[in-house]
Amino acid sequence: MRRRTTAAVLAVFLCLVTVAGCAAIPTESQPKAIPQQNAGQPTQEIPEPELGLDPLSVVREYVRNSVQPANDHAASRAYLSGPLRETWTPDTSLRVVKDDFGTVYAPEDAQPADPNERVVALRGVEVGRLAADNSFIAGVDEYRTPVRVRKQADGEWRIVDPPDGIVITETDFDTAYQQVPVYFFAPDSTALVSDLRYVVARPQSGLPARVVDLLLSGPSDGLAEAVRNPIGDAATLDSNVTLSNDGALVVPLTGLGDEAVHERELMAAQVVRSLQHVTTSRVKLLSDGTPLVPGHTEWRPSDLPAYDTLSSPNAELPGLMTVNGRIRSLGSGAPIDGPAGTGALKVVSAAQAINGHQLAVVVSDGDGVRLQVGDYGAIGQEVDLSGAQMTRPTWRPPGGTDEKSTEVWTVVDGKQVTRVQQDANGQWVTQAVNAAELAEAGRITALRLSRDGARAALVIEGRLVVAAVVRNASGATLRAPRVLQEDRLTSVVDVDWIDHDTLVVATSSDRVPVAKVSVDGFQLDQYNTSNLTPPMRSITAAPGRPIVVADKTGLWTAGEIGAVWVPHNRGTPGARPFYPG
Repeated sequence: MRRRTTAAVLAVFLCLVTVAGCAAIPTESQPKAIPQQNAGQPTQEIPEPELGLDPLSVVREYVRNSVQPANDHAASRAYLSGPLRETWTPDTSLRVVKDDFGTVYAPEDAQPADPNERVVALRGVEVGRLAADNSFIAGVDEYRTPVRVRKQADGEWRIVDPPDGIVITETDFDTAYQQVPVYFFAPDSTALVSDLRYVVARPQSGLPARVVDLLLSGPSDGLAEAVRNPIGDAATLDSNVTLSNDGALVVPLTGLGDEAVHERELMAAQVVRSLQHVTTSRVKLLSDGTPLVPGHTEWRPSDLPAYDTLSSPNAELPGLMTVNGRIRSLGSGAPIDGPAGTGALKVVSAAQAINGHQLAVVVSDGDGVRLQVGDYGAIGQEVDLSGAQMTRPTWRPPGGTDEKSTEVWTVVDGKQVTRVQQDANGQWVTQAVNAAELAEAGRITALRLSRDGARAALVIEGRLVVAAVVRNASGATLRAPRVLQEDRLTSVVDVDWIDHDTLVVATSSDRVPVAKVSVDGFQLDQYNTSNLTPPMRSITAAPGRPIVVADKTGLWTAGEIGAVWVPHNRGTPGARPFYPG
């Protein structure tokens, strides 16, 4: 049932209003089954709405009760007319709006002639949606839709033409759903890649089963071509995820095929790492009734190899900074060895490879800049790449712990995203990155590859954008770009990765000079502003390291949200810090 004769008039009305708030696999220990996909949705009688609600309140309460997903959103269905409760099929995504959504009556010329029907305009600011794959897709937009209500035979108003899908407020979404990282791997290495997803939070006992379901559904659409999934598309559960009497969580898989032990170890890592945020139990991994990895039945996160080594700088590397055309140690303040530290080059910006062995340097060259790439402390090769400006370089991680990186990226003159690769002869050659999906976005002023290599964070016209990095034999493509927190972050000047799924940004804003943002854009946390002197100029971050930000007075460090910024003991005005990566 869709819009009737009032639709055209109401559409005009909705374009004019402004957004405002208004009124079981058996084992010896007899495992207990943990509910699967619909866990957290216990069957229970849903109470009828309060008697005597007016049409505006009916629509508001319908939205408020959408926080309860139990029994196919039975709590919000209670506000629909009797027959519609059984037949309504909302679309698969869930829209998230700001808390101050509004319900107002449409103008009289948009109202039905029948006095027992009223049209209510539901309006708010949509901040994103929960997609069918349980990933959050950020995107700020005005949300406006007409909702028709009718007085029933008992005198109560009920909705007869609801919104197309579930609408939920930010606060309610944050309460009802738990963010969980599901893990895959970088395409050509054992670097883990985090894929943020959201599952119903209650009851907590059902979380492990819901996380396993998400993992077996594969990567989210935004990362589908950017990661490798050793578990594969054919894997399913042989029976329910169960909790045995001895406390082990039993995950019985099937459909994994005859993969080598190494691949099965990667599968184990995917399951165990994905579950570590929702259970402290040992994980018993089975494949067709036998241990997934021969000789290793039960797992804890501590049993896994250090897969994060490839995507985390060594603790012995203190970081670097550019100061007055030279590169100095962020730890000691001393110039580094080689021409980049001695002053033989006029350094504009630079990047150190994640293992510390290599350096990419943008140097001033007359009216423009050029790029040099080589071993740390040595004279680098001058790459056949030049322009008026280049973003600070960013390294792709190497394929193994004992290897060097063979790829570094930069953006030339705000438009040309370029990767520089080392060929079989050891020469650094350039190749344009396919950034067609960003063509209309504007000028790119910063680019940072994630340290697992699967994503890129960019600053485009002061906005924070994240895209997947898709690789094939012909090159690399930036795919599925998404603007994060676009209503709050409008003057970003620099960005870096704290970890797999968290970014930190520096802005020119007095209101939000430094902020932490989840990679999907749902969460934003502002750092303390004490001692900082906006505008910020640059920022760097890395796993387990303090944040270092540069303002016009020098360098400042902070460890956590809320911590007061303290002066960096080696910072000077004009310094630009950077950790390896």
